[in-house]
Order: sequence, then C-alpha cells, then structure tokens
Amino acid sequence: MAEPDAATQRIIDVRLDERSVVRRNQTIEHERAVAIFDLLEENLFDLRGHPPGPYKLMLGIEESRLVFDVRDENDGEVDRIQLPLVGMRGTIRDYFTICDSYYGAIKNQSLAQIETLDMARRGLHNEAAEMLRERLVERVGLDLDTARRLFTLICVLHIRG
Repeated sequence: MAEPDAATQRIIDVRLDERSVVRRNQTIEHERAVAIFDLLEENLFDLRGHPPGPYKLMLGIEESRLVFDVRDENDGEVDRIQLPLVGMRGTIRDYFTICDSYYGAIKNQSLAQIETLDMARRGLHNEAAEMLRERLVERVGLDLDTARRLFTLICVLHIRG
C-alpha cells in the first residue's frame, strides 16, 4: 500500500453548515475553533474513487443524516457523503453527558476524580472516532486524529442553544 500523499489526501478548509449551527457559548466556540485549527494543520482525508485533493469540506445535518459535502480547491463538487445518525446519537449523547460531568468536576472535585472523568471522556472520544472511521471506510480513509477532530465538529453540530 502506498504512503498517503500529504499534499493531496487532505482537507484544506472545513466549515459547518450554518443552517445547523446556533450561537454557542465561549467554551464551545473555543472547542470548535481548536478542532478546526488542528484539523487543518494535520489530517488525512483519502477520498476513495475520486481525483486527488486537496479538499474543502462542509459538515452539516440534513434530515437525520450527517452530510459531508466534499469540494475541490475551486469549490467544484467532488462528493456528497451521507451517514445516518441513528448509530451515533447515543454516543454523542453519552459524550455530552461525560463532558458535562468533567467540566462540573473541574469546579469542585478532587484531582483524582477529574482525571478519572478525563480518561473516560478521552476513551469515549476515541471510540466515537473509531466508529466514524468504520462507517466511512469504504468512502474515505481517515487517521485517528482526523476522525477525533471530525467527531468534535459533529458534536458541535448537535448542540442546540
């Protein structure tokens, strides 16, 4: 198997579909900005069966489906990948619950309790990233870090108000 081409198998721009995004608090906006920054700094996005990239990506939710609108550097349509959210909603809900517990613990819990929640949060984030990779495997090759950052952005799309 050939080594990934860092110049062509990558995302150079990522946006969230503003129709599914509401204004978030400062913490969530920071998480979104960091995920996008880190994703653009280093990622692997090997779009199978299409000319090489780099690619621009718009993430959104339409009719209970996660939508990856993939475009070329000139905004030409390349692919539109839709994934049912059915299998991911529970994981997203669990991730929100553990994040709430983690951020609550930071205010008044012991370091050991905070570390335990942080490990659980990271573990669930990794599980969700692997689930995303598995669901996309026939269409897109992703490394774990890219999948983690995409999962963070998918979670941002699910926050309402």
